Amino acid sequence: MKNVLAVDIGASSGRAIMGEFDGTKISLRELHRFDNTPVMLRGTFYWDILALFNEIKTGIALACRQTPVVSVGIDTWGVDFGLLDKRGNLMQNPVHYRDTRTDGAIEAVCEIIGKDRLYYATGIQFMNFNTLFQLYALRKQYPDIYENACGALLTPDLLGYFLTGEKTSEFSIASTTQMMNPYTREWNTGIMGELGIPAGFFPPVVSSGILLGSVTGDIQEELGLKDKLNVVSVAGHDTASAVVAVPAKDEDYIYISCGTWSLLGTELAAPLINEKSLSYDITNEGGYGNKTLFLKNIIGLWLIQETRRQYAREGVKYSYNDLEQLSLKAMPFRYLVDPDAPEFGIPGDIPGRIRKFCQKTGQGVPETVGEIVRCIYESLALKYRHACEQVQDCTGKTYRRIHMIGGGTKDRLLCDMTAAATNCKVIAGPIEATALGNIAVQLIAEGEIKDMNEVRTIISSSVQPVIYEPEDHAVWDAAYKEFVSFLC
Repeated sequence: MKNVLAVDIGASSGRAIMGEFDGTKISLRELHRFDNTPVMLRGTFYWDILALFNEIKTGIALACRQTPVVSVGIDTWGVDFGLLDKRGNLMQNPVHYRDTRTDGAIEAVCEIIGKDRLYYATGIQFMNFNTLFQLYALRKQYPDIYENACGALLTPDLLGYFLTGEKTSEFSIASTTQMMNPYTREWNTGIMGELGIPAGFFPPVVSSGILLGSVTGDIQEELGLKDKLNVVSVAGHDTASAVVAVPAKDEDYIYISCGTWSLLGTELAAPLINEKSLSYDITNEGGYGNKTLFLKNIIGLWLIQETRRQYAREGVKYSYNDLEQLSLKAMPFRYLVDPDAPEFGIPGDIPGRIRKFCQKTGQGVPETVGEIVRCIYESLALKYRHACEQVQDCTGKTYRRIHMIGGGTKDRLLCDMTAAATNCKVIAGPIEATALGNIAVQLIAEGEIKDMNEVRTIISSSVQPVIYEPEDHAVWDAAYKEFVSFLC
């Protein structure tokens, strides 16, 4: 039995999960779960990175007290970073990607570089929180902080640095910045230079799955670790780790990594960057094994999560099952929204914004909780269909299977609606795809698993997916024709 520890931190919570490999199957044991609660301070939205690091240490200590652990790997969300001073110390808490400082940054940067040129140079979807736009905003709004910074590390690389003292830029997480050349897999120093970002601001990009180092002596002593603990630079972007765990038997499939965000796409051997992918704003992010994750970032169950929080703020607490049952009582396709409309990406009153969107588009006003929640579910499933069609148009392939992975697969209603909306078989699972992918890459790095073909064979035997067949596609097809008229 080989034991490795996956630290998987999402936008709202994190887990330390033990992966136990017996040579044929990977078993998971969750050892430690913790909240990831950002902090608003004087108008800026921060991640509490030191609290997260403390939780990582707690998870490591719990794991190593129970059994020998050979390595640990960390994956997180993309784009965000920590600034370092000349002594290598963290200058301030990293700023949250939902902070408003990047409002208008895309337009300002594209005036300097040109939108088409920036896309062809990086292959990345335009989202105002991409690292490039964050750095531009930082330089313009806080020049004193920017000028005193001697470098930066992206979130999983920063946490790995805290553990080992080693600085690196792992490929998958670097690809989310909109500053990497997708062909050479190196920083695009030309684009960076035009915006005043020094060529060495981030460490060189390295492949996923390398041994970063071992836990430093002082942390080893603090945690009471008896043996050296390796730290593997896994696919640090949680999406890339999740795709490692897709139990696919061939390459012609769509995946939806479904959680707070929905990442819908396919795996390619090389970047696909052309006029059509630009018009659809499809991203080319890095995957394990130097693969390209050709995908669309779509807002996901954030809409349900934030809706639930809003009702709680108003004094009524619903479970997720409560919301699902209420939605089933509402009339189908009465109200639809574009889930990626800008107003839905900001924390706050999502139900109120849905009402305004529906009223503005001549649909009337949803009043009940069930109508709001059904609107969200149906709109997400239809947005998945829209993104599928764009991916198919670019690749020239027809996909009949969708692998839904991640925590969102526990939402059976969304999986069922996705099958109906897309007219594809949906294969749901694994739920813990990100942790499984993180663990699999560690096992490859440790020489316990040979390659990705073996990984997917092992994962297929380790989890039992749930299958959803498309039903009632004709009614969804009719709703889709109306839905596309609402897209922003």
